[in-house]
Amino acid sequence: QVQLVESGGGLVQAGGSLRLSCAASGNAFNTRAFEWYRRAPGKQRELVARIKILGSPEYGSSVKGRFSISRDNARNTVFLQMNSLTPEDTAVYYCREPLGDYWGQGTQVTVSS
Repeated sequence: QVQLVESGGGLVQAGGSLRLSCAASGNAFNTRAFEWYRRAPGKQRELVARIKILGSPEYGSSVKGRFSISRDNARNTVFLQMNSLTPEDTAVYYCREPLGDYWGQGTQVTVSS
């Protein structure tokens, strides 16, 4: 069983930055991959970023070059650094552990123009 708790969302002006955190409980954090998704109003859920145990992180085309996913295995936490935010990034952001299909409750990110 894995529980995921996101934090760090909020309201930011276009061009600004936010860092989201996903705190994971449960065991074997360092053997798990993690993903960030987002769902904007009226749109389908979108994969934003993925970090695996090995290899390079992966990003959705709409965020590549602006967002960065990382993990701190000592703190059982995954981060999503979001830079150069635009109003199109406004969404609820979710953390997911794909092996067990565990999801967090989401954190709202709102980017004003």
